Amino acid sequence: MSPEQVIRRPIILTEKATMLREKHNQVIFEVARDANKVQIRDAVQKLFNVHVTDVNTMLMRGKERRMGRGHARTQNWKKAIVTLKAGDSIDFFTDAAEKS
Repeated sequence: MSPEQVIRRPIILTEKATMLREKHNQVIFEVARDANKVQIRDAVQKLFNVHVTDVNTMLMRGKERRMGRGHARTQNWKKAIVTLKAGDSIDFFTDAAEKS
């Protein structure tokens, strides 16, 4: 599995994600459901050129949602909280500005 397949998207616009990034140097990602902690660690290190010290994963259960008159259930997904080495950081907003 390639690093691009392991890491689906960063979760950055929540209060918890902001607090973890500022206080504990942790970043939250949505990852592939079949990815393990070693694959997540290698993917983050390769994609963002940082050193990962710890990876915590959790399976987020889908929620009941209204779809018109009926009900549907959203898909289950996996979330990873990645702890970075002191001094390392991933800044998603300035990286995009520098490339353009």
